[in-house]
Amino acid sequence: MTLAYTALRRLRGGQPTSGAATLADGTPVVGLSGQLGLDYDDTVVPGRIVISILHLPSVIGQHPDDVALALRWGYGSVFGLAHVGLREMLGEPWASVLFGGTLLSVTFTMFPLLGHTPPPSQWPADVILTALGTHVAYVVAAALTDDVLR
Repeated sequence: MTLAYTALRRLRGGQPTSGAATLADGTPVVGLSGQLGLDYDDTVVPGRIVISILHLPSVIGQHPDDVALALRWGYGSVFGLAHVGLREMLGEPWASVLFGGTLLSVTFTMFPLLGHTPPPSQWPADVILTALGTHVAYVVAAALTDDVLR
């Protein structure tokens, strides 16, 4: 997903004019690239969610950006394994459809519930489109990787 965010920033000409700027209570949200997050996955929100769920020590809790980056680079492989299992049970394209639907369902429910973001109905259109686009890119990459490794 890091590559997708980099490509989107280049297509948009750098800094977006809107994006994932605040939590539901208006608290500003920091983007991982030092810029405004393109969507909530591109901010410290995933790191904050992990820190709160796992009750990580206060030293780690002061660095949600580092936790979010580690999560982004680590969970791809773990979730990719879920696609492998779905493909064994359902075959393509249903494995990718269910995989992508699950990822988006988690994004649209867990960020508001655990990350205190506004509900998706209140996200700016570019944040929704970015979330959809990056998740589609991830699902396609997982399916293609699964194909290559078979």
